[in-house]
Amino acid sequence: MPHPSDKAAAANPGLAEADVPALLAQDEEPQVRVPLAIEDWLSAGLLGLLAVMTMANVLVRYFTSQSFAWTEEISIVLMIVMTLVASSAAVARNRHIRIEYFAERGSPERRRRLVRFAAGCVALMFWLLAVLSARITYDQYIYGDTSPAIGVPEWWYSVWMPLLSLAIALRAVGVWRRA
Repeated sequence: MPHPSDKAAAANPGLAEADVPALLAQDEEPQVRVPLAIEDWLSAGLLGLLAVMTMANVLVRYFTSQSFAWTEEISIVLMIVMTLVASSAAVARNRHIRIEYFAERGSPERRRRLVRFAAGCVALMFWLLAVLSARITYDQYIYGDTSPAIGVPEWWYSVWMPLLSLAIALRAVGVWRRA
């Protein structure tokens, strides 16, 4: 069985032997101050909660021909929160969507610059999203908007968007610093 470094060298014929560990470093967990296990466990917990809630709604609908009105509303919020939490872990691990042809080609300096550029763009975008969603959450709080299905304040749902967007932006800044 060939060694992973042999595969990396074969895929990139111009790659020097010293560059091979840099390519393989993406498979290792990054050294971060805030543990990535937080996002991992929170994502798994949210997914489990979603599954239990949905299954309960299916069973109630099957046996009573009724449904819980609140499950759809809560499910949507949980899916959004779960997506943002998992995105934070993906950004910290430098696993966001990119075109590998460009991201993995070239000198180590070029790859480092691309990683820093991408991390800077992600940090800026999610910082802006945090600011704008905080304004929306504040407006929902001030005007007393309530949710359509269960009538709770809408800011209870939307408060997670600025907080998690800020977490993603901070994870992107961490990637930029490590690069």
